[in-house]
Amino acid sequence: MATGKRVFRTLATPMNAVTLGNTAESFSSDVDLETNGYIGSHVAVDVTFHASGAQNVVVSVYGSLDGSTQSIAPGSHAITEGYALLGSAVDVLGKSAVVTLKAGTNGEDGTVDIKIQESDDSTTWTDWTGGAFTQVTEDNDNATYEKAYTGTKQYIRAVGQVLLAACEFGVDILTEDATLAEDDLLSDILTTAREHVEDITGRAILTQTWDAYLSEWPDGDHIILPFGNLQSVTSVSYKDTEGTETTLTATTDYLVEANGDQKGRIVLPYGVSWPSETLYPSNPIKIRFVCGWEEAADVPKRIKSAIMMICSDLYENRGERTIGAAVTENKAAERLLYPVRLWG
Repeated sequence: MATGKRVFRTLATPMNAVTLGNTAESFSSDVDLETNGYIGSHVAVDVTFHASGAQNVVVSVYGSLDGSTQSIAPGSHAITEGYALLGSAVDVLGKSAVVTLKAGTNGEDGTVDIKIQESDDSTTWTDWTGGAFTQVTEDNDNATYEKAYTGTKQYIRAVGQVLLAACEFGVDILTEDATLAEDDLLSDILTTAREHVEDITGRAILTQTWDAYLSEWPDGDHIILPFGNLQSVTSVSYKDTEGTETTLTATTDYLVEANGDQKGRIVLPYGVSWPSETLYPSNPIKIRFVCGWEEAADVPKRIKSAIMMICSDLYENRGERTIGAAVTENKAAERLLYPVRLWG
């Protein structure tokens, strides 16, 4: 009995390969899987029988994890010229990908050439620069070779050619969701920069829902809403002394005045007054409204440029500040934002 043990990390690789003499009648293998928390691990046993009784039988045990896709199935592949052996396509958009060539035994004088191709649509394919594996010959067969795909296309596949003799091999593509520590940092920096610009300008950059609270009805005929770019007013309600909530009716009890990228208003229709009931003592009037530019493309370029400048500053100074070093605002960003501030 042969026993193989493999600790899984990222790649599906051979756990053990055993050669049996031609007189062997049976073979079994115990495999101890240590998956380091991965779900969906599995093993495959690949048995290679030769036509001649004088040759050995090769048994290979492979382990793999979900996320690994066979582009070219493992096994003995006949002579195929001109890279006519086409592997299955794998969608790698938003993921990291590693292509693994698992070479078995080459036939006499046989060679294997594998390369990675890429595509935007899984229809039109081109060779990925740097995607050619070292040619596998009898001198370097029975080995595993890896290449990390660092291109920008959505789909990749393996293609191959086999010359002079049939050869044993397979190609897997392992994909993993991109989880870089810096991704979280950049996301936090972008959020911080956006919020800082919103504080400076008094605006909501993109669509946001807010609740505004008033302690009493105004003396005039309108209520000014903050942040600009008023999209809609969801509701206007108030509570009486008992805490009973009443919702006003749009167009009957109030009108909505959007005012473009300036501050919107709620206005009394002609001849209508604000409710006269005695109000609840704590935040009795609530106005829920939606504001901000609806699409990123609508946000003024000067605001986008200011956000990028602030992001750059935050990233460059992401470490600890030196004691005594001066911390200053980005004056260029401030000048860009000055014309789009909401005043009053």
